[in-house]
Amino acid sequence: MAAPPILVTCGEPAGIGPELAPKLTGTGIPFIWLGDPRHLPDGTDWIEVQDLSTPPEGVLAVLRHEFAAPARPGQPDPANAAGVIAVIERAVRLALDGAASGICTMPIHKKALKDGAGFAFPGHTEFLAHLAGDVKVAMMLASTTVAPPCRVVPATIHIPLSQVPEALTADALEDAIRITREALIRDFGIDAPRLAVAGLNPHAGEGGAMGGEETGWIAPLIARLREDGLNIAGPLPADTMFHAPARAQWDAAICAYHDQALIPIKTLDFAGGVNVTLGLPFIRTSPDHGTAFDIAGQGRADPASAIAALRMAAEMAATRR
Repeated sequence: MAAPPILVTCGEPAGIGPELAPKLTGTGIPFIWLGDPRHLPDGTDWIEVQDLSTPPEGVLAVLRHEFAAPARPGQPDPANAAGVIAVIERAVRLALDGAASGICTMPIHKKALKDGAGFAFPGHTEFLAHLAGDVKVAMMLASTTVAPPCRVVPATIHIPLSQVPEALTADALEDAIRITREALIRDFGIDAPRLAVAGLNPHAGEGGAMGGEETGWIAPLIARLREDGLNIAGPLPADTMFHAPARAQWDAAICAYHDQALIPIKTLDFAGGVNVTLGLPFIRTSPDHGTAFDIAGQGRADPASAIAALRMAAEMAATRR
């Protein structure tokens, strides 16, 4: 029996998500788009389906989810905020039921959801974790076009830099490390993952001269995890971790904060980066870009990251099966 298709959520209707959907049909990966067909670009070749059985090839299969209003490119409508949230909730239910092999989410606009529907979550990742039963998750950004691959996991995300030293606790870092290791085994097929941990401070603290976190608790934590059998290096200076020979020594890097992780991967593989939520009971990937309101509706959106996200979701689902 064929595996269920990937479910692609529509994302913010005023962004580039709807115009990326038709560009995914040539990948050869079975998927179904969940959204309002009124939001698709004019002339899109689509067919409505009633369930998530194997979709037809060469045409966009649509599982209809009606929204309150049409889409105006670049201008999010508060009336559609509840629809965006409902699509995500519906996708998660289908994935948890096994009707979908995984979810590939198109970008949402958090402010539009907050203004229009009181969205109370910091982002997509946290909302998915809540829908999955408030499970512990980690955000991975994974490259698809560079070798050796670059996979990064920030232990703290989307907070001011001034708050990082307080938020980066031993528990938070250990959670990120263990979630990453388990996902590399389960979803990426890496039997014995090699992990690297970046220091918080420049030069990984330089023996205490530039900060005490590394010697005070990060190094002892890593030593304890090694005793538990993890193949893990660090704390390492972040400025020398991401050139090719360094990347060849690890399968994923756990970083202290958002920019420490995302700057290298977006420099190395801006168009091919994929956002993966680790720790969920279902597969979830997303293109590594936002709603791009400035170019929405102009047909200029580059589908490379969305295609990479769809392909990675299918590959991860096959590995997990």
